[in-house]
Amino acid sequence: MEDRKRDHIDLAFSSRLEGKHVDNRFDYEPLFGTHTKQVKEYYFAGKKMVLPLWVSSMTGGTQRAGTINKNLAQACAEFGLGMGLGSCRILLDSPEHFNDFNVRPILGDAVPLFANIGICQLETMLEQGSTDKLGELVDKLSADGLVIHINPLQEAFQPEGDQQKRPAIELIQDFLEKSKLKIIVKEVGQGFGKESLRHLLQLPIEAIEFAAMGGTNFSLVELNRSNAVAAEVFNPFIHVGHTAEDMTHMVNQLVAELPANDIKVKQLIISGGISSLLDGYYLTSIAKLPALYGMGSAFLRHAMGDYSKLKAYVEQIEHGWSLANNFLKVKQV
Repeated sequence: MEDRKRDHIDLAFSSRLEGKHVDNRFDYEPLFGTHTKQVKEYYFAGKKMVLPLWVSSMTGGTQRAGTINKNLAQACAEFGLGMGLGSCRILLDSPEHFNDFNVRPILGDAVPLFANIGICQLETMLEQGSTDKLGELVDKLSADGLVIHINPLQEAFQPEGDQQKRPAIELIQDFLEKSKLKIIVKEVGQGFGKESLRHLLQLPIEAIEFAAMGGTNFSLVELNRSNAVAAEVFNPFIHVGHTAEDMTHMVNQLVAELPANDIKVKQLIISGGISSLLDGYYLTSIAKLPALYGMGSAFLRHAMGDYSKLKAYVEQIEHGWSLANNFLKVKQV
């Protein structure tokens, strides 16, 4: 007790916050909550989750990526989170790196897991009439469905990038006519504009994942790999896109505008620039469709080494989510 009081005295002056730092998204209501953990259930793709948190993982092919995937899978199993794999393209060509992606034995059957393929690979498979391989991939990984990621700017700036010949919306529609897989459509770092969201909302897919502006920008990743002239010319493109908050508001507007029967998508995964659990708590609370929130790089920082570090991080998220539920009220927008 004496040590704690001494700490209070020592830290009082360095712990001051000015009013400009107030988070105005919430009303703080300390009279009505307790420290008792609130047990809620969240659902995605027919699976139950303990926290509405989606973890997007790394790709395979290196020892470090395999370690990261397995650490993330263990956290998802222990804390009831959902998991999306990185691009599984490499598995279509060779089973050599299958173990990097084979996380269902770690996850168990209770939580959702989605495989992942790029729109350019989907286009090639549609041309070749080989999309049945995607169903085989999902089955082999014991996944619940497939993420289709869309990344035209990243491919354009990538020296070895693939060239897309048909619009993504046409490719997705064609695939949906051929497949019964549960599908998530995801951008990879710059988000979707309102018209893209309008069309996606009217497709019978499991979810739209924002992967919005503000998180890892894969166009910038590729420009950093490019020559200096390309980087100079194309650098302005990395500033084009939509934030997770902007996209949440756009979806809410579209839900209000479109006839209810026209909205086919079931859920949102709000990701990209989600730097704290309060960002996720706020955006999932104001969304007019059922929503999870996704964090990628924050998990990655804690998943590279021993699992205990990642576990401690997720334990704090779990505790913080309970505090938000107990003591915060989201202001009406």
